[in-house]
Amino acid sequence: MMCGITGTPGTGKSTVADELARRGYRVVHITDIVQPYVQGKDPDRDTQIIDTDRMGDEFVHFDGFVEGHFAHLLPCDKIVVLRLRPDTLAARLSARGYSKEKIRENRDAEALDVCLIETVEEYEPDEIFELDTTGKTPAACADAIEQFYRGEIPASFGTLDWSAFAGVSS
Repeated sequence: MMCGITGTPGTGKSTVADELARRGYRVVHITDIVQPYVQGKDPDRDTQIIDTDRMGDEFVHFDGFVEGHFAHLLPCDKIVVLRLRPDTLAARLSARGYSKEKIRENRDAEALDVCLIETVEEYEPDEIFELDTTGKTPAACADAIEQFYRGEIPASFGTLDWSAFAGVSS
């Protein structure tokens, strides 16, 4: 079974995936395989343009976890959407050196559930697990993801409401 780990940049995807890899799971980071699908750069948004349709069509299914901002666009059996309180996310992205505009864009995307909404459009409700990573260790997040992966805890999403953080100045 292949389980995707998706979410807004800065929510903890890579860190949690690395913890799962340390536990013996096979993990593929989208950043390691995306280069053939890059079609250019959008200078207005300071981001790469990715052919996600082609990437999804060509992606080879495997047992384990695929991690990245576009994981919900791949043919996963289950999907985990990592979430992080938008003010905490903004601070994390600032510490990484993101521009104010990119921090605002990602903070607002998180506040408005963009990754979750995209995931709900692609997957059945019993295939989606939304996990709030705010204040949790990577080990605790990996524990919850493992339990979902093994079917020990049910799918669950739609309980977080961070809309009050949308449009708040950085």
